[in-house]
Amino acid sequence: MSRRKVGCIDGKGRGVCLEEGRPDPGAGQVRVAVQASLISPGTELGRVKKQRERVRDDSPAVDSPPRPFGYANAGIVEAVGEGVETFRVGDRLACMGGGYALHTDCACVPQNLCAALPDSVDFEAGAFAHLAATAVHAIRRAQPQFGENGMVMGLGLVGNLSSQFGQLSGCHMMGVDRFPLRLELAARTGTEAVVDGSSVDPVTEAELFAGGYGMDFGVIAFGGDGTEAFEQIAASLKRAPDTHRMGRVVIVGGAQITHGFAAALGNIDVRSAARTGPGYHDEAYEHGAGYPPVFVEWP
Repeated sequence: MSRRKVGCIDGKGRGVCLEEGRPDPGAGQVRVAVQASLISPGTELGRVKKQRERVRDDSPAVDSPPRPFGYANAGIVEAVGEGVETFRVGDRLACMGGGYALHTDCACVPQNLCAALPDSVDFEAGAFAHLAATAVHAIRRAQPQFGENGMVMGLGLVGNLSSQFGQLSGCHMMGVDRFPLRLELAARTGTEAVVDGSSVDPVTEAELFAGGYGMDFGVIAFGGDGTEAFEQIAASLKRAPDTHRMGRVVIVGGAQITHGFAAALGNIDVRSAARTGPGYHDEAYEHGAGYPPVFVEWP
C-alpha cells in the first residue's frame, strides 16, 4: 500500500478522514502499521470543543485546513529508518507522541517514543502507553512511600491510571469523582475507596480512610477549575501538632487553581507533573540520543 488514511480535525471541529501518501521513516524513526489508537478525552476532545466554539464566535480560524490529531497508538513495525537498532520489521510496539502516534493506519514514530509490546498485551491496551506514562510521571512526582495514603481527584483515564500506579507503589489509594462509571472502573481496578464527590464530603471520607492520620499526598487529574479539589486535598493531608498541614499535591491535569500560600497553605508541597517527564518534546532524545542521568535514572 502506498497510501494511508489519517484522522483530522478541521477548523470547525469536525472529524475528517484524509488520504495521503504513505510516509517513509526518517533517521531514528520506525514506520508502524497501526492496529489501534486511543482518543484522549481531555486533550483531544477539549480541542474539538474549542474549535466548535469558534464557529459560534464567527472566528476566521474556522477556515483553517484539517490537521491530523492523536498521540497514542500501537501496531507492527513495517519499516525502520537509519540508525534504528532496537526494533526490527515485525516487532509489536506501543507508540506515543503528538504529531507522530496519530489516528491513522500508518505512522512514523521516533524510536525512543516506542516500547516493545509483549505478545500477552493486546494492541488496544498498548495504545494506553502514553497516558500510562503520564500517570507514572505524576506518581513519581508525588514520591510515594510504602504504606502511605494517597487520593486522586478526577478518575478519568489519567486519574484511574494514577491510582493504579499508586497501588503498585505500595500505597493505599482513594479516588474521588462525580461520574458513576468512573467510580465503578476505579473500584474494579483496585482503588480501595471510591467517593462520589457530588454527594459525599471527600475530606470526611479521607479522614476515615486514613484512620485519622491524614493523607500523605494527592493528585489532581482533571482540567478546568481545580480550586475546590485542591482545597479538599489540602484539608485532607496530615497535620502536625502545630496545626500546619504537610504532604504533597501533584497537578497532572490542566487545572487552574486560586489559593494563598505561606501560612494560608501550611507546609504543603505543590508540584506540577508535565506530560510524561524528561525527554518528551526533545527531538534529539526522541530520535535516539541519550539523556543526562541527572534527569533519568534508567534508560
